[in-house]
Amino acid sequence: MDTLLFAAPGSLGPTLVAALLGLLIGSFLNVVIHRIPKMMQRESDNYVAHESGKELPHTDRYNLMVPRSACPHCGHQITAMENIPVISWLALRGKCRKCKAPISARYPAVELLTGALSALLVWTFGSGVAGMATLLFAWLLIAMTFIDIDTQLLPDDLTFPLLWAGLLVNLDGTFVPLRDAVIGAVAGYLVLWAVYWLFKLATGKEGMGYGDFKLLAALGAWLGWAMLPTIILLSSVVGAIVGISLIVFARRGRDKPIPFGPYLAAAGVIALLFGDQVSGIFQGIIA
Repeated sequence: MDTLLFAAPGSLGPTLVAALLGLLIGSFLNVVIHRIPKMMQRESDNYVAHESGKELPHTDRYNLMVPRSACPHCGHQITAMENIPVISWLALRGKCRKCKAPISARYPAVELLTGALSALLVWTFGSGVAGMATLLFAWLLIAMTFIDIDTQLLPDDLTFPLLWAGLLVNLDGTFVPLRDAVIGAVAGYLVLWAVYWLFKLATGKEGMGYGDFKLLAALGAWLGWAMLPTIILLSSVVGAIVGISLIVFARRGRDKPIPFGPYLAAAGVIALLFGDQVSGIFQGIIA
């Protein structure tokens, strides 16, 4: 048991366990991705109704645990056997067992992504404190990525825990000294805050949301201020490539906003795994 809990990087057993755990967590992340925006909307609706002296529109319990997951088309409650990561989707051939409505392939995709990334992180960092911390880092980023894609929102319920977790993890310098983590959190927020206001003053438009500031602050808390330039460059390059591709190949309108959170999240994971190498490449290009 101790071998699995505190194994060094490159250990096969803990890596396989992390992959299986990641599949299960990925199934839960699908719930998080679907429900947190709805929870936010319901809370907003109730607040507006309360302030207006009207009857609350949402009085039933609705959170990450209640009610049970159900088909959005026919209301069929998902059984345990229908909720096995990836396998159930394949067995059902991507359709609801009762009404045969299609089930999005994104559900198993999120599960596979979470499982694969969890395995990679434990293989790279081991199954000690650092390895377990990177799992939390990745799981929160995956949830935020898909919520931002769907709603162009980065909920405080996810960005703030990621930020505080980064500072706590680095109390003993797990990834960077605490001083670098604190400065990274402050600098990460202020950099995008400044870009936001410069863009708004120049164009009269909002180029990004406040959630992006908080996400970069969280990445700075985990990886330190010195990694922020690499994260910003990585996210900008990837964002530009994807954005241009969407305009050219998917005929996406130039005025239609593209969420920046997924690119920050991807850059954060890349920086965690290969930050020093990527920084060296960028320095070589600039030099």
